[in-house]
Amino acid sequence: MPPKPPAKPLQEARWEDIPGWGEDNLAEAQGALLESCAALSKQPVWRGVCDAARALPAETTALRSFFESRFRPWRVTNADESREGLVTGYYEPLLKGSRERTQRFRHAIYGVPDDLLVVDLASLYPELKNYRLRGRIDGRKVVPYWSRAELAQQEAQLAGTVLYWVADPIELFFLQVQGSGRLDLPDGSRVRLGYADQNGYPYQSIGRWLVERGELKLEQASMQGIQAWARANPRRVNEMLNTNPSFVFFRELPDTGGGPLGALGVPLTPGRSIAVDPRAVPLGAPVFLATTFPNSDKPLRRLMLAQDTGGAIKGAVRADFFWGFGAQAGAEAGRMRQRGEMWALLPNGYVPNNATK
Repeated sequence: MPPKPPAKPLQEARWEDIPGWGEDNLAEAQGALLESCAALSKQPVWRGVCDAARALPAETTALRSFFESRFRPWRVTNADESREGLVTGYYEPLLKGSRERTQRFRHAIYGVPDDLLVVDLASLYPELKNYRLRGRIDGRKVVPYWSRAELAQQEAQLAGTVLYWVADPIELFFLQVQGSGRLDLPDGSRVRLGYADQNGYPYQSIGRWLVERGELKLEQASMQGIQAWARANPRRVNEMLNTNPSFVFFRELPDTGGGPLGALGVPLTPGRSIAVDPRAVPLGAPVFLATTFPNSDKPLRRLMLAQDTGGAIKGAVRADFFWGFGAQAGAEAGRMRQRGEMWALLPNGYVPNNATK
C-alpha cells in the first residue's frame, strides 16, 4: 500500500469549531487588520473585504459580523493531520550601542555585505516562491555563503558594512533571533534596526544544544536561562553561538514610534501580530490563535494577523507571538513555549492551493 500523502495545511472548518471566537475583543485587532490591508488590498481576492474593513467602526459586534459574513475559517493542520503545534514569543529588544568601536562596544552589527548573492527561483519554479537561495561567487561557481563561525573570521572584509557596535554578544545574538531592535547611543539618541537579509543557513536552536549536552534542563532553556548560562560560562559563548550557523544582517530604519516592520512590510502590533510559515498560512491573513499565556494554563485566545516570518518558524501549526518592545515584552517572549491551535480566516470564495474543502 502506498504511503498516505501528507495532509494539506488548511482544512475547511466552522465558526463554532473555534474556541473563544465569541469572547475575543476584536476591536483590539482592528488596527492590525488595517495594517495587513495596506499590503493585501493590492490583491483582487482581498480588495473587497479590505475596503469593507476600512469602513467598520471600532466595535467588536460589528467586526464579528463582518468576519462571519465575509470570511471562512480554515483549520491549520500539520502534515501528519495533528492540529496542535508550538507557539513561541518574540519582541523588539533595546540594546546599548555605539557608532564607534570602543573597548566596551566591540561586537559588530552588520549591514548586508556586497558579496551576498540572493537567487530567486520563483519565475522559473513557482512552487519555490517562498524560497531564496543565498551564496557567493567563488571563481565561476556559486557556493554557500559564510556561516556564523566563518563570518567571525571575515572581520576585515566586512569592516565596510558595520552599522553599529554593541557590548554583549548574547544580546546581539538575540537581536538577530528577534529580527529587529533599537539601540540607545552614548549621545542620548536612539536608532531602530530591522532585518535586511540572512546568510542562507537554517536556524539551529542553541537552547536545544545546551539541553542535549546536559548544560540546561528543558524548562531552563528560555532566553533568560540561556543568558544566565552565558554569563556563567563566558569562555564557551562562541562555541555555543556557532552551533547556529544562521546569521542576520540589518538595516537602519526610521524610529517612528510604532512597531517594527514584519515580513509583510507593515508595522507589527503588540499582542496581535504573529510570525508564521507562509507555505502554510497566507502572509497577511487573519489567524485565530488558541493557546495559553507563557508558563501558564490560562487561555490566550485571540484574533491575530500573520504579518511576519522567521528562520525558526517552520511547519503549519507554528506561530511566533509578537509581544512588543522592551524588557517586559522580552520577559513574556522569553518564557513562551506553549501548545496551540490555529485557524486561518480567508475571504469567501478564496480556496488556496494548499487547502482541502
